Amino acid sequence: MPKIERKAVAWMWSAYSLFLFIDPILDPRPGLWMKSITVFLTYLAIFTVYISTGSETIKRCMIACTFVLGLVAFSFNGGATCLFIYTAAFIPFSFVDTQIILGMFAAEAGIIIAERYALHLGWPNTIIGLLLMGVVGGSNVFFAQQRRADCKLRMAHEEIEALAALAERERIARDLHDVLGHTLSVITLKAELAGRLLQIDPQRAALEIADVERTARKALSEVREAIGGYRTRGLGAEIEAARATLDAAGVQLIAEAPSLSGLSAAEETVLALALRESVTNIVRHAKATTCKLRFFSESGRRRLLVEDNGNATDLREGNGLRGMRERVESLGGHVKLEHRAGTRLLIELPLQAEGAAS
Repeated sequence: MPKIERKAVAWMWSAYSLFLFIDPILDPRPGLWMKSITVFLTYLAIFTVYISTGSETIKRCMIACTFVLGLVAFSFNGGATCLFIYTAAFIPFSFVDTQIILGMFAAEAGIIIAERYALHLGWPNTIIGLLLMGVVGGSNVFFAQQRRADCKLRMAHEEIEALAALAERERIARDLHDVLGHTLSVITLKAELAGRLLQIDPQRAALEIADVERTARKALSEVREAIGGYRTRGLGAEIEAARATLDAAGVQLIAEAPSLSGLSAAEETVLALALRESVTNIVRHAKATTCKLRFFSESGRRRLLVEDNGNATDLREGNGLRGMRERVESLGGHVKLEHRAGTRLLIELPLQAEGAAS
């Protein structure tokens, strides 16, 4: 409930303070009227501070002031029991421990009874006040706990939303890296090739420059897709794109036709992006002449194997490999990267990941 609405409801409950005027109406002595009006205005001032402040210390001071005002007014006005009820109603919202709250209720009741005996006040107002204190105070213990639980739940929801937004930003960042890293590598290769061909074969150089333009436009389209919720074009199409990219870099691709039966959309997206990152790394770093690609199922797991015969220099795990690992592990899979006679990348996904992913 918004803060303004809570204050409006609180002022509605303050209407019970009008019980202070029952005794003056029944016994219209000017002195009683003046004292009752003074108590009423004082209570309104205390109540205004109570609902306006954000300090728990000040709220507790206002609760104590309300109780003391009730003790003073009860000596000449039986309707002042409403102030004791307000005190019992406020306590559960300012204290958390239930034992402390019940202890304060008991202390409040004991002080009221002691005042009744000390000043020889009537029992009816005292008993009615104590009963209403128990009912209202006890009910507010429940409502206060419920409000705190709702507050914790709302904070948890806000935290979940913040974490979801962070995860989405990280996903888009990873996908942008994969899209741009791969495409810019292709553009660089083709631009270098066009530069070498410019003097010896201008016609082919023009074709390569035109291909650079098409690739750049395609990259722009893929970036827009990534921002709106990137989805790959599929593993089969990604293999063909990898073949074209490796061919431009002078790397022969040896690939088995993948069997995509039973492969979920999430798994295909993860494998396609992993293949794209692998090809990008081969083109940039491996200086390989051949690349072998195999997609198969074995021992209850789906496997994507990418091998090249390039330099076996260890590569630091940058954003691309880190993003690949995070995506694979989100589906319960694993990434194994080995550097021996070339680089060997093995991606494993559990067969049961399909149900979870969809």
